[in-house]
Amino acid sequence: MGYPTKVQLIDRKQSEQWYINFPAAIAQAMEFSRGEVVEWIVEDKSQLVLKRRNPPPSAMKKKRRGSSTTSTASGSKSGKGSARSGSGNGDAGSR
Repeated sequence: MGYPTKVQLIDRKQSEQWYINFPAAIAQAMEFSRGEVVEWIVEDKSQLVLKRRNPPPSAMKKKRRGSSTTSTASGSKSGKGSARSGSGNGDAGSR
């Protein structure tokens, strides 16, 4: 779900400032802190990317122990499994 937001312009005598405000729901979900420094990247003329310099640690990465061992083991088993599972012509790249 997107959050429509208006772009605001403040014209001054010798300069102009553009503002885009974050809806509170997005700022809270991203756990922004007051005064946090972020970097804007122009991806293309329809996408502006906001990159955090110091993002908080992800809650999802806490339980990733041994994931490289698991993926290596399952990768070696998938080669045996493709021969066992049947009548395909061994095209594992289509998965």
